[in-house]
Amino acid sequence: MLDKKKIKEKLESERDLLLEELRGMGKLNPETGDWEAIPEEQSTPEADENDKADRFEDFEARSSMLRTLEPRLNNILKALKGLNRESFGKCIVCKKDIEQARLEANPAAQTCKKHKENI
Repeated sequence: MLDKKKIKEKLESERDLLLEELRGMGKLNPETGDWEAIPEEQSTPEADENDKADRFEDFEARSSMLRTLEPRLNNILKALKGLNRESFGKCIVCKKDIEQARLEANPAAQTCKKHKENI
């Protein structure tokens, strides 16, 4: 049987970590609801083209990381919202129970192991 209290704690903990990481490299656009990268703060004026290139690379890395973290956060939020629904812990493909070990490893899992590549 699912220990929903334990799952909720795990989801909330991961949500908090993801939000902290996202806030460290971006900001939430209130109009779109999407996270947007912000450039690293600059303590001195840019000295040359290499400094500009480094800042651009850092900005691109932040953007890439946001594109990875934002969907994970959305999955966590969706799982938290649906935690008390009867369908929580059921595979969205076959409607069977998601394996206990899979939910313990990834409480936001939406599919069983058999269908994890289907979404």
